[in-house]
Amino acid sequence: MGRLSGPAPATVEAVREELAREAGEVTPHRVAEVLRRQGRPVGDEAVRAIHELLRRTAYGVGVLEPLVRDESVTDVLVNGPGPVWVDRGRGLEQTAVELADEAEVRRLAQRLASLGGRRLDDATPCCDVRLPDGTRFHAVLAPVARPGTLISLRVPRQRAFGLDELVAAGTLTAPGARLLRDVVARRLAFLVSGGTGSGKTTLLSTVLGLVPDHERIVLVEDSSELRPDHPHVVALEARPANVEGEGALDLRLLVRQALRMRPDRLVVGEVRGAEVVDLLAAMNTGHEGGAGTLHANAATQVVARVEALAATAGLGRQAAASQLGAAVDLVLHVVRGPDGVRRLAEVAVPTRVGDQVVVVPALTFDADGGLREGPAADALAARL
Repeated sequence: MGRLSGPAPATVEAVREELAREAGEVTPHRVAEVLRRQGRPVGDEAVRAIHELLRRTAYGVGVLEPLVRDESVTDVLVNGPGPVWVDRGRGLEQTAVELADEAEVRRLAQRLASLGGRRLDDATPCCDVRLPDGTRFHAVLAPVARPGTLISLRVPRQRAFGLDELVAAGTLTAPGARLLRDVVARRLAFLVSGGTGSGKTTLLSTVLGLVPDHERIVLVEDSSELRPDHPHVVALEARPANVEGEGALDLRLLVRQALRMRPDRLVVGEVRGAEVVDLLAAMNTGHEGGAGTLHANAATQVVARVEALAATAGLGRQAAASQLGAAVDLVLHVVRGPDGVRRLAEVAVPTRVGDQVVVVPALTFDADGGLREGPAADALAARL
């Protein structure tokens, strides 16, 4: 049984099995009755502990619930049996929560998959789905995964950070915060680029909170993670195929639907496929102030990334680059430093050079708070 500390796993499993044979709600009173019948110690503390463990493993994310409910936690990782790891924004750290054996980890993964309406078994050993509380759940069963069944939970924040909070956390400098306010006020189209876990979604949620209240934001996401602090936000979420292989709704279809919903700001939470073509087309046809996030190791690699994604929709490299140059005003690149701090590292501007489009650095924010101008600083100033 997963635990911080408390009753022996054998005791809890014995109580669980006997309760499962009897109809009725699992209550502390029934737990105490089972313990008496089994000749086990019946103390108030033991009864409460067993009841709480049974409740957690019957509902929600089970023994991981205290970690998911911790507002500082962004990711919860289970690497088979043993200690559970979390990320609180300072890098991965081991917790006191443990899962006893592979059977327990597998049960937890399969139950969470079923909460999201998906199947997880030897025939379908991988699952990626959003749970009812908004947590993004991913799992791969052993023996495909080693050293055991792997579970990853991406925990959404229930509210977006304010701009001042990001400055206090070191994500933004004061000049960077002023820049973002100007970007929104000028209705500039932008992409937030960065690696996995670098804070793209966090930054985008905060920036969207700066949009004037009278504007309508339409979000399109593969998995709902954006939580902008704004009074007029509507969202569309992609849906994978069911077990029969039917019913899928991809981002490209949803972007087209969003364009019919009178968006003042069209936002694609994570551009990862052919939907980049529709997003760029929308930005090029009067939808100002659009935004999206994009995986890239550097701002200068955004053009290559967009070209590769557009190729999946049949759009040639030169055409994709031209669309990017015409549609996107600037790129905000975020990084995660060795200390685990996520920060805005660079602002760059798509620029046409001859018959090519390249992303040229305009401002670089150093880890120590310094600010350096790049070759595109004047171009950025002109757009602002």
